[in-house]
Amino acid sequence: MSESQLKTQTPTLQVDHITEALSAQDLNDLCDATDAAIEGGGGFGWVDLPARESLERYWQGVVTAPTRELFVARLDDVICGTTQVVLPPGNNEAQAHVVRLTTNFVAPWARGHGLAKLLLETVEAYCKKEGYAVINLDVRETMDRAIEVYEGLGYEKFGEHPYSVRVKDKTVKSIYYCKVINPDFFS
Repeated sequence: MSESQLKTQTPTLQVDHITEALSAQDLNDLCDATDAAIEGGGGFGWVDLPARESLERYWQGVVTAPTRELFVARLDDVICGTTQVVLPPGNNEAQAHVVRLTTNFVAPWARGHGLAKLLLETVEAYCKKEGYAVINLDVRETMDRAIEVYEGLGYEKFGEHPYSVRVKDKTVKSIYYCKVINPDFFS
């Protein structure tokens, strides 16, 4: 294939709901994407790169956690992003309709293809199908593009936490968002 043909090929975009143990390749890709997101300045709770073994154990634990659902974004079959749906605890009937998104990121090298939007739309459809009505999330105030994506998809800002995050001895505000994905729930 010529260089011009390679440049004009449309990349394959995909979002998968991970329900079984990650393959060795997927675990490696997910750790690489996480490292890239951390190095890129956010989208994940770590500020400094953790040891690879710690990261592998973290992701393996997420897959087995009964209170979390893992979704991964793929660019040409390579995992490049993720989000987790944190399910409401069983003892909180009053908020059983609300889930929370966390560790939502696309690695810097995979941005610009619409994967963040595709990832969120897939997660929203899954959550609605499962009977949830509201999605909550928070984002650092410094993550302008993520804020743009969330607001573009109809997430509503409902608060700020001025002391939420510390990055390199600097305090960064978190912004809190919610989205009603099933308005019929409230009728």
